[in-house]
Amino acid sequence: MGLEDISIVILSIIIGTLAAIVYSLRVLVLMERRVAKIEKHIEVLAQRILKEEQNIEKNIKKRKKK
Repeated sequence: MGLEDISIVILSIIIGTLAAIVYSLRVLVLMERRVAKIEKHIEVLAQRILKEEQNIEKNIKKRKKK
């Protein structure tokens, strides 16, 4: 095995490693976007629940006054 062969193998390993890093970063970005969507949906649901709780409290107060 000559010096050229070794340098080709090393270069191939480096390029493969860089490709794996880029792919991993791509996956992480996609997962982060999904988590952001989930968080947004949870926020919307929490706001709906809060609004419903406020309506229930308002109705309870009205009943107590009667």
